[in-house]
Amino acid sequence: MSRTVAIVTMGCARNEVDSEELAGRLAADGWTLVSEVEDAEVAVVNTCGFIESAKKDSIDALLEANSLKGHGTTRAVVAVGCMAERYGQELAKALPEADGILGFDDYQDISARLQSIVSGNAHTPHVPRDRRSLLPNAPADRPAARQEAIDESFASSLGAGGSLFRKRLGDAPWAPLKIASGCDRRCSFCAIPYFRGSFISRKPTEIIEEGKWLAKNGVTELFLVSENTTSYGKDLGDLKLMEKILPDFAAIEGIERVRLSYLQPAEMRPSLLQAMIENEKVAPYFDLSFQHTSPTVLRRMRRFGDSEKFLHLIAQIRALSPEAGIRSNFIVGFPGETQEDYDDLANFISAAKLDAIGIFGYSDEDNTEALDLSDKVEEEVIRQRVETLSSLADEMVSMRAAGRIGESVRVLIEDEELQEGRAAHQGPEVDGTTSFIGTNFKVGQYIDAVVIDSMGADLVARAL
Repeated sequence: MSRTVAIVTMGCARNEVDSEELAGRLAADGWTLVSEVEDAEVAVVNTCGFIESAKKDSIDALLEANSLKGHGTTRAVVAVGCMAERYGQELAKALPEADGILGFDDYQDISARLQSIVSGNAHTPHVPRDRRSLLPNAPADRPAARQEAIDESFASSLGAGGSLFRKRLGDAPWAPLKIASGCDRRCSFCAIPYFRGSFISRKPTEIIEEGKWLAKNGVTELFLVSENTTSYGKDLGDLKLMEKILPDFAAIEGIERVRLSYLQPAEMRPSLLQAMIENEKVAPYFDLSFQHTSPTVLRRMRRFGDSEKFLHLIAQIRALSPEAGIRSNFIVGFPGETQEDYDDLANFISAAKLDAIGIFGYSDEDNTEALDLSDKVEEEVIRQRVETLSSLADEMVSMRAAGRIGESVRVLIEDEELQEGRAAHQGPEVDGTTSFIGTNFKVGQYIDAVVIDSMGADLVARAL
């Protein structure tokens, strides 16, 4: 019997890919996908487990879905995704409203799991474990392990991002394309390697084929996503593999724009920078997660760099592509952060002239080294620093946007009612937008235009 299911996605673009892979598996087994929770028998909430605010949003989404039970068709609410994987039994005890807490190992049998839950059977949540242990320590040994997993049809249990199935859940003209999963870096504030596992690249042929499939399904902008895009290929024996396959993405029929996400500053190499700038279909867009600029704080974060090195990298990018978009995130109030450290970060933000900036206050996270660090900054101090730095960041981003007045842009229309979309330097969902006044463009059109005004991070343009 056909059942209905709605998938609610929280968090990052990588989660969006996971949701579409779950949707593909469910559709292949006869489930009917619906867009609204109130129209579904089962609501599947793909949770985010990265930081406290994201976890709260995921719990709120679960509770909202649960409130619909008994008032319509909704009979069960199920949590999947990073938060479900990260906490398992603990989340089940804290959130009895959820009818099931499913981990990554359940993805291969998602249809059977949901059928069982909606039938009233109890599902025992998993006990979380360090997923780095599921793959060999040596990156070169991982592709064989992943291929074995695919051959046995449980690629999802390795968190490897295997795209055996995928069904689009929306009709946006852009789509995320997962090129790798997991991370080998050991940033002291981050638990992603613990619950997502070690870094493993997908084969070039596999992701190119998925790119072609997306293009045939209405996508013209590919958004390459992973936990660390600059590491792509290292486990396949070629750290410069991304440079080599970028032309292959650009050559896909129907693809007009290719965008890279999450470039690790310490791993950003001249050859990748050159490859991104040289290919006219690759957006001059650099998502560089600096996190901080004080060398002392960065060492405690188990990261590398400082203000001078980061400003030099920005200067290199803009020397090759003055119009390039550069975005970054920063953590304020990390354990041991002094006023001098904070001032160094503030000075950097003033000097860098970034296009988009995310400011986050530090919070303790389970299964991270920072949890046990000394010299914790008081919450009130963190709050004040976040507030002050956010205001500065908004001011600098607005100045950068205003500096684009008179610049030529090519805009992908994404909202017909608002007549807005994104230029090449604007990433999806988290950056600014570019809008038009008095036009009637359709979603999916690319419009050559000139910037005539700005409002904060957003631009206003006139079609040429």
